[in-house]
Amino acid sequence: MSMQTLWSLFLGQPGQMLNGLALFFGLAGAWLLLATRLREQWAMARLIAGSEMDNMAGPACAFDEPTLRLNRFFSGFGYATLGLALLLSWVSTGL
Repeated sequence: MSMQTLWSLFLGQPGQMLNGLALFFGLAGAWLLLATRLREQWAMARLIAGSEMDNMAGPACAFDEPTLRLNRFFSGFGYATLGLALLLSWVSTGL
């Protein structure tokens, strides 16, 4: 498909193209949040299976600081991506 055809599709239906972009961002953000949550659960399961949980104060101490920062970053980025998807979807309804 040539660039002119793609451009004419965009000019003909800008709301639908923008809504498709919102769908992409929504799926990417949801996948990122799901992957982060699964990584946290797997790490907790490994700690419980290794009986390392007995000498810790609670689940907050289960991860080291860089892992906690990385999980917070991925969660924040995932929520920001979902917010961007919502904003794009709202904008696309007005076109």
